[in-house]
Order: sequence, then structure tokens, then C-alpha cells
Amino acid sequence: MFENTKDTIRTIRTAGKLGWAMESNWTDPFLFAIYSVVRPIASSLILVVMYYVITRGKTSLDLFAFIYVGNAFFMYVVNVLFGISWVIHDDREHYQMIRYIYIAPMKMYYYLFGRGIAKMVLTTLAVIITIAFGMLALKIPINLMTINYPLLIFSVLVGIFIITCLGILLAGISMVTAHHSYALTEGIAGLFYLACGAIYPIDILPVWLQYISKLLPLTYWLELVRRAILGKSISTTLGGYSDFQLILIMLGTTLVLAMFSNYIYRSIEHIARKHGKIDQLTNY
Repeated sequence: MFENTKDTIRTIRTAGKLGWAMESNWTDPFLFAIYSVVRPIASSLILVVMYYVITRGKTSLDLFAFIYVGNAFFMYVVNVLFGISWVIHDDREHYQMIRYIYIAPMKMYYYLFGRGIAKMVLTTLAVIITIAFGMLALKIPINLMTINYPLLIFSVLVGIFIITCLGILLAGISMVTAHHSYALTEGIAGLFYLACGAIYPIDILPVWLQYISKLLPLTYWLELVRRAILGKSISTTLGGYSDFQLILIMLGTTLVLAMFSNYIYRSIEHIARKHGKIDQLTNY
């Protein structure tokens, strides 16, 4: 058992180094650093401009802070989800190395975990930059001295695990789909953006969609992150839950998701191996 644990850690560490090399080797370090700073700010400003136009600059409302923080942390969903699920296409279609990865003495499941590390690191940097820009330039009422850091760190770690499980699930689906499966990832991310309260409280959703939202662990993750940073909630639906209750619900739904992700991935991987689709090129 100890040897299996060592192998798993070694696989994740090695895959993480590979992922980082592939993410950052397209330019020199200085330009990459500029890109890492400008990109998250530019993407956030799109939403900020839309909010300014609709509300005529009413940034003092609690809703603005709610939207800004939710949008900042939702970058984890977009970047990590896409980064992990795209590994299959990248290694199979672009580099055509997936067959060698499969015959290596490691498990593909943990390799995917490791490949997502670079995206997690870059996204964490992007979130920090976005929140700092919001505090300094947009005057979002965030007090660094009152942030609940234990709750924030715990929530972010669980959230990354949730998104990683979703990414591995989609990576499994990518094994038996063509190269345009990236559209599936974007569609799933869009669904979460709508249903999990990324930029507005889930109270305004139709009743049937609120039920779906309450089944998704990302809903509780975003609520906990906002409470940790802003110290309050503006959602009447989730506001009745204590932090501890939200944590329990998030952990429970995360456990179900992790088991479901593992089952789906292994089932599809078995089908792909059986029908010779592991290294089957689908570009045209």
C-alpha cells in the first residue's frame, strides 16, 4: 500500500511538472508574467463594463461584490475543467504520445490529476490578481483583516478537487469522441455558470432549476467562498444555512461526484481500450 501511494504521488508530481512546462514554454518568462497579469483583469473588465452599463455605475451595492467575487473564482471552473479534459486531445491528437503514456508504469487517472496542477497554479494567481484589482481599482469592500482564511482555504481546496473530478469525467468522455469535444467542456462550464450562482443568486432561477442547483457541489463552494471573503450572503435560498451546514452538504455532494466521476471514467476507459480508441486520431 505504501508503494502504491509513493507511485501515485510520483505520477502526480511528474505530470504536474510536464503540465507546467507545456503551459509556460511558448514564450519568455517576462512576457508570460505579463500575460498572466493582464489576462484575468481583461476578462473581469468585460463583466464589470456590462454591470456599469446596466446599473449606471452603482458599484456600492452588495450585488456588485457578489458578482465580482463569484466571477473571479469561477475562473477555476473554466480553466481547470478545460485544462484537464483537453489533456486527452492534446496527448492523442497533437503530440501523439498517449500510447506511450498508457504503457508507462503509472495510472492514467492520477496522470490527469497531475496535468491539472499547472492550470490550478496559474488560475490561483489569476484569482489573486483579479481580487486585488477589484479592491484597488474598483473599491470592492473586501477587508483583508476580516476574511475567514481557514474557511476560504478549505473551500478553495475542496472546490479544486470538485472541478478536477469533473475534468477527469470529461476527459474520459473525450476518449470516445472526436477532437471537437472541447465544445462539450465549454457547454458544461456554461451550464455551471448558469446554475451555480456564479454571477447572481440562485433565488432568481426557476424553481426546477433551483433544485438542480442544490444538487451541485459548486453551488455551495461559491457560497462558502463569498461568505469567507465578504462575510455575508445575499442569497435568501442559501442564507438560511450555516457555514457548517454548507460545508457538510458540499462534502456530501463532492463525495457522490467523486465516486460518479471515477466510475464513469473507468467505464469509458474500458470501452476505449476494448475498441482500440485510446490512440485513434480523429483530426480531419
